[in-house]
Order: sequence, then structure tokens, then C-alpha cells
Amino acid sequence: MKIDQFLRVYALRAPTVMWFLGAGASASAGIITAYSMIWEFKRAIYCSKKRVAIQSCPSLADENFKAKIQAYFDEAGGYPPFDGEAEYSHYFEESYPAEADRRNYINRMIKVGEPSFGHRALAILLKEDKARMVWTTNFDTMIEDAFLPLHRSSGDLVLADLGEPSRAVEAMNEGRFPLVVKMHGDFRSRRLKNTTSELQKQDETMRYGLVEGCKRFGLAVCGYSGRDHSIMEALEQAIDGGRGYPNGLFWFARPNTPVLPKVKELIERASSAGVDAHIVEVDTFDELLGDVVSQTPDIPLERLDYIGRKPERLTPAPLPALTGTTPVIRLNALPITASPTVCRLVRCKIGGTKQVREAVQAAGNQVIAVRRTQGVICFGKDAEVRKAFGGHHIDSFDLHPVEEARLSFESAEHGLLYDALTAALRRERPFLVERRGPDYMIMVDPKRSKDPVFNQLRAATGGQLIGQVGVARYQWAEAIRIRLDHRVGRFWLLIDPSIWFERRDDEDPPQEVKDFVRNRTAARHNAKWHEVFLGWVAAVVPDSSESTISAFGIGDGIDAAFTISRKVGSSLKEVSR
Repeated sequence: MKIDQFLRVYALRAPTVMWFLGAGASASAGIITAYSMIWEFKRAIYCSKKRVAIQSCPSLADENFKAKIQAYFDEAGGYPPFDGEAEYSHYFEESYPAEADRRNYINRMIKVGEPSFGHRALAILLKEDKARMVWTTNFDTMIEDAFLPLHRSSGDLVLADLGEPSRAVEAMNEGRFPLVVKMHGDFRSRRLKNTTSELQKQDETMRYGLVEGCKRFGLAVCGYSGRDHSIMEALEQAIDGGRGYPNGLFWFARPNTPVLPKVKELIERASSAGVDAHIVEVDTFDELLGDVVSQTPDIPLERLDYIGRKPERLTPAPLPALTGTTPVIRLNALPITASPTVCRLVRCKIGGTKQVREAVQAAGNQVIAVRRTQGVICFGKDAEVRKAFGGHHIDSFDLHPVEEARLSFESAEHGLLYDALTAALRRERPFLVERRGPDYMIMVDPKRSKDPVFNQLRAATGGQLIGQVGVARYQWAEAIRIRLDHRVGRFWLLIDPSIWFERRDDEDPPQEVKDFVRNRTAARHNAKWHEVFLGWVAAVVPDSSESTISAFGIGDGIDAAFTISRKVGSSLKEVSR
């Protein structure tokens, strides 16, 4: 089923479709996913056995480092197959054998999160009776936290977890909604379950409630892999010869990401039994819930304001004037005073994100594009856009507004603008760009390191911006990690000074390279870091007040232009330097 079909179906069937959320639904809320946890467990075990300081290890975004860790476990033997269903429980139990330690670990991991765009959208559905039940394997409180501002009281939300599993069935029988059911317990509960032996003992009453719910309602599953045998058995049992899922079974998966065999088997069995069962491709939980809310009728417009709610000032105290010794916290953020408000929308018969990237690459990389439900949104010359996607049967060639409400989370529009800003910096400044993990790293281009825009940075760093280190002569360069954030109604370019060094094949850089980087950055505290930061500000915005850069510098088609101010953000106001 295509996502647009689901949106129309849900609008008709709400609220008779329940939601089932896994860890992927909380990723954009800052909650670590089970996949990321597995790699943290692997790193902890690897480092403790090899007596390697975790602080000296590369980031887990480094695929070479992860391959090295995995090779260790493969060679050691006795560990689950890579990406197998048993990885999570095996590595979690080996890292923290005691149940109390596992509970404390979960507690620490989830306290850093806050409700995402998708959680707030779901809260609106619950508030407006467009959704009545949410089942989740997550330990966090993102659903409750998102729901509370709409009701001012959590008493309107019925919660059931492993402490009181019978509450789920009681609430359904009595018609007390909205209802949130935590299949693995609340992180504060002593009955927290998160390993295979514990999951196998999943409370029978809780499973009975899930089966009963699926026999009465439809089910939409998002952010869940289907790795828990007990839950998957309950979902299969609920098919009930075709009598279950009276309002459909919809399993959401990322484009070009195969679902587990047991998930595919569940959908096939349900469909064969006459259930309206489908796998639906969608990029993120936030994208999905945002589209569901926007396409579901009878939701008051004022509710939509809650999705993009800006931070509220708790007291209307006036800001003090910048005089005397008033303390000011300087931020590492430059305000972007102007950014694209429109891009190109191409509706064609191309697949998901992978196919879009391949099409752009094949056409010569003269287009910046991402996939959205409605089609491909992009920047570039119209001729280049048609060259990239013309072979995929273009149905329409329109404009697409870049809506502010979709910029405060990891939407397709946010990703498009992030890529475009980086392309503009690469094009108009003497920089090289490399993607490392979720961030971009921008470094001094060795061929243009004498450019005058680096004068202030050169003075701040002692004169040398590039070089080689070690017997193997590894290249290094002054660099920054950048991020694009949308806060308080505008974009901000976040700059974090760093040191780039080359990575060769699958080799881990020698210790002398790591020591060089550590020694070069160790003394950069407070005043020194501030000088280096301002040196990079001068390189990014060489003009006295602000600079405008564009991704292509074209007059035809749709370009992406950004105006970046040299006024650094602060706790009181922008500070001009």
C-alpha cells in the first residue's frame, strides 16, 4: 500500500485503528534506539576486554571502527550472528548481568529525550478521539509528556504496564480511552523486561489484552522491528482465521529496508485470511504522524499550532540591557536570516531514497534532492532535474513550499536544506566537506589554505592549518562540525571546531595520529577556543555583517540561497563580532 492510500483509509477509519510503536518512533525524540544500544554494548565489552580507553575510540558513526569491533566478536566465537535477533538480549545481559543495572541504564538513556513532532501529532489524535489506543515496547514517557500540555492533567490518559497488566483489558471493556499500554513496562517499574529470558515470560494478561485489542480494532505498527517472539506470536494469534484486525493491519517500514521474515510472514498470513494487511513505506515516524494529522478531518486548526509550538517563556520578565557586568553566554550558533522558502516538486515513478540518490549521481550530481511522500523535492537547474528524473516518467513538475512547521524535526525539507547549505559552503568557500555520522565536517582545503578568509583562523591556531603527522604521513586539517537547527522561528548554523584527519581503508589510525589530535585540541579552552571559533566565523562569513551563499549560483531553475549573519547567538541577544 502507498502512503497516500493509507492516509485516506485512516481518515475514514479513525479512531478504530490502534497504534503500536517501537524504538524507532522515539529516535527523533533523542531516545537511543535498540540498534544503537547494541553497538554501545559491543563497544563497552570490546574495550573492557582489550583494555582500551573508551574515550580514545572513534565515534560509533565510524563504520570502520564498528567493523573492527564486529570482527573481534566474530573471531572470538560464542556471540550471536551479526544483526541477528539475539544480539540485543545477549550483549545487554553480558554488559549488565544484574536486572537493576539494566534498569538504571534504561533510566539514564531515556531521561535526555523530549517529545518529538510525531509524539505531539499523536497526542492531538488522542485528544481529538482520532486514536484511542497506543501499544508500545518503549520504556520512555514521550507519549505521556506530549499528551499532558493538551489536558493539563495526566489523569485523562489511562496507563497500563507490567505492574497492572489487567488495566488494558479493563479499560477496553469499559470504554475508557485514550489508553497507552507499555508492553515491556515503565522504566521505573521493577518488572522492566528487556532480555530474551524476560521477554519469553511476557505477562499473559498483557498479551491477552493485545490479542483482544487486535480482534476489535485495526493496528498500525511504526518504528518496531518485530524481534520479540512473544509479541509477534500474539499478533499472529490475533488474525483469528480472518476475524481479527477488522479495520486493517498496517506495518510501516523505511524505503529500501527489508522487514524481518517473520513480519513479512505475518502480513502474508493475515492477507491470506482476508485481513486488509499491508506493508507501507514511510521515511520516519515524524513524517508519518505529521501527514496523518494534516489529512485527518475535524481536527481544529488551533491544535495544529501545538505540533510546531515554540518554546514558551515562563515569566514575562524584560531582558536586561547589555551594560555593566551582566553575564552573557555566547553560543556556537550563527543566525541564518534568510533561507529557501520554495523548492521544486517532481512527481514521478521513482522508488525510495536510494533510487533518488542513484538517479542524481548518474546525472552528474548537479541536483540536490530527497524523497517525500508527494514526490521528489529538489534544487537545481530545471534541465538537470529533468535529466536526473526524466527516465522515471515525470507526471508533474511543480513548486513545493518549504513550510516552517516541518523544519523543527528531521523532515525531508530539513534534510534538503541541510544538504543545500553544505553544498553552498563547499561551492563558495575554500572548504572541503565530508559526511561523518549525522553531521557534516568542513575542513580547510589544502589547495587553498592560503586564502585570506583564513587569516583570523591562522592567527588563532598559531599559523598552521594543514599538515601531515606520523611516519605514515597522515593528512590533517583544521575543521568544524556543523549542524543546521531550526529554533525560535529561524535557522541556526551550529559550529564546533575540530581537527580532521584522513582515514585509510579499514585501518584504525595509529596512536600517534590520535595523540596529535588530542594534544592540538587539549589546550583550546575558553579564550583559546573562542579565538578559534571566531576564526571560523570569519571564514564562513568573511563580510562585515552577513554573507549570502547559494548552492548552484544559477538564474534558471530553483537555487538554494542562504544569508548567514556574523552576529553570534548569545543568551541575551545576538552579539556582533
